[in-house]
Amino acid sequence: MKSTASRSKADPAGQPASSPRFAPYVDPSFSAALITWQKQHGRHGLPWQRSHEAYRVWLSEIMLQQTQVTAVIPYYKRFLETFPTVFDLAAAPAGQVMEHWAGLGYYTRARNLHQCAKQVVDKYLGKFPADPALLQELPGIGRSTAAAITAFSYGTVAAILDGNVKRVFARVFGIDGYPGTKPVEDNMWLRAQALLPAQDIGAYTQGLMDLGATVCTRSSPKCTLCPFQTRCVAYAQGRTAELPVRKPKKAQKEKQAIMLLVQDGPEVLLERRPPTGIWGGLLSLPELAGMQEYSGEDDAFSVDAQMATVRERASRFGDIASFQVLPVFAHVFTHFKLHILPVHVQLKKRHLQVAEGEHGWHPLSEAVQLGLPAPIKTLLTNLGTQTQLPFTD
Repeated sequence: MKSTASRSKADPAGQPASSPRFAPYVDPSFSAALITWQKQHGRHGLPWQRSHEAYRVWLSEIMLQQTQVTAVIPYYKRFLETFPTVFDLAAAPAGQVMEHWAGLGYYTRARNLHQCAKQVVDKYLGKFPADPALLQELPGIGRSTAAAITAFSYGTVAAILDGNVKRVFARVFGIDGYPGTKPVEDNMWLRAQALLPAQDIGAYTQGLMDLGATVCTRSSPKCTLCPFQTRCVAYAQGRTAELPVRKPKKAQKEKQAIMLLVQDGPEVLLERRPPTGIWGGLLSLPELAGMQEYSGEDDAFSVDAQMATVRERASRFGDIASFQVLPVFAHVFTHFKLHILPVHVQLKKRHLQVAEGEHGWHPLSEAVQLGLPAPIKTLLTNLGTQTQLPFTD
């Protein structure tokens, strides 16, 4: 028998934590302990847990991607009120879907959601497949999401590996290396597959999610409440703050844009953005010449150099009564920071033709209730209350 003295400190099983070539040793009691914990201490009152209907499970799983449960709940309920079935969602106009999603972020999810609903209706007559491999062929559904949907809806035994699960695995099994790299992720997938229980897949899958979301959290994990405290490598080595290894930081990209806040009495002008790109398909303020690389200084970021272009664009909407440059404010996306310079334009006479096509006039009191990008909604809300715009970097 080989000595265990040479086993890696990162994995008590002796397997290289980042190697994808060999299935890691798995303690068969792991899944049983997790299922027991979930039934006693896991989350059981979430709105999407009241039904095993695949449509509702799918909707919740897409919304929960990179979004906290508390933020998802009101959107989930509102979506079901308007789109109670996959047929309703598939038949809805794209603009209506985007407006219901506005504020939840990661808008590609909403576009994929709509396209996925259409394909489920057209290809599967409205019934989501029970095979994870078939689900992965649909827009917006990856391997982990497909496994979660089929586990909760049909009891299909399949492995999940979302951010919460990666964190649990990295700590409990002491897996070094950034989980976003292929060798480490492959190793985690092997482990996730090997850990699967023969039964109670729903409780097991929910248990992994619950443990990562409520106990094995990114910061200040509640180790004393964890069912794996006594076998957790990170806890034993005092490395819970180190694991999982964080993604190497890159310099954040910054962009800038000039937006026109055009007002005619109590009404403001909104335009629908292109279907792809930032805030795709949402109503927003007219934007001048698209987003550009940030100049680096807000003082230098002004309309002075583009005054003629700004006035020319604004004059398309009507005869200008007043023209005011408002303070620059910033909005942070996942991959970049956007500096927005609003220009408030008051009209004395409107050109009627701009109410057609992608542009439309809306009473300010109603505009703030529409599905607008979060910073635009706040900007209009402040305008409506006549408060000083608080957006400065």
